[in-house]
Amino acid sequence: MTPDTSFFDVRLAKTQADLLGAQRLRYRVFVEELGGDGVMVDHQARLERDEFDAIVDHLVLIDRRRDEATLDHVVGVYRLLPGDRAADFGRFYCDSEYDLTRLKATGRSLLELGRSCVLPDYRGGAGVFVMWNALSEYVLSRGVEILFGVASFHGTDPAPLAQPLSWLHHHHLAPPELRPVALEAGYQRMDLLPPEDLDRRAAMLAMPAIIKAYLRLGGQVGEGAFLDRPFNTTDVLMLMDTVAMSERHRKFYTARWQTKS
Repeated sequence: MTPDTSFFDVRLAKTQADLLGAQRLRYRVFVEELGGDGVMVDHQARLERDEFDAIVDHLVLIDRRRDEATLDHVVGVYRLLPGDRAADFGRFYCDSEYDLTRLKATGRSLLELGRSCVLPDYRGGAGVFVMWNALSEYVLSRGVEILFGVASFHGTDPAPLAQPLSWLHHHHLAPPELRPVALEAGYQRMDLLPPEDLDRRAAMLAMPAIIKAYLRLGGQVGEGAFLDRPFNTTDVLMLMDTVAMSERHRKFYTARWQTKS
């Protein structure tokens, strides 16, 4: 059975309503649902925003059945920051949490992904698939070689996250020549358990869906997690090298990201 995607549009935000709709969605998820906050969060207008919003591309998922006038039309968003734009701006978002020196020194085409969120009723459905297809077109059209960004676990207590963090450390560390390292200010070691104490099922059950999606595509992680206390999250840096991707992952990648909806 083919999922119904006829009521979806996906595009780079092109109007003020699209941008405000994305910020309203981020407020609902990151502030109201997950308990986050930030210096530029507008609680009165219910908008989650920061200084990067002016320079990034916002890939927005639109449900045409919802009211744009009330900013309810944006039901999914991905924030995209190409490497050349970050260089002009002076930094990536992840620079505040990770040392990206090795990654930048490769001289390869980079794309930072961030602020990814979807309304609860749309998670795991056709809308996410539509967004991934649009993201693949963005990546391929710009010749992006390495995608990266932080993905988050809810909360800043490492004890409940021992299984998933340790699994990522022992099985999915990026190679040393690419590997970002969490900054000391929020550094949280990930090797909380030795390999012999790992339980794959428990680790996967505690893993956010976005991290599992990256792992299915051959994604890897940086060294150490970062405790983002204002956002009440434990962040891990995920990266995916599309050039070094194995053939098995490449087939999954092209099938998942290039199928037209």
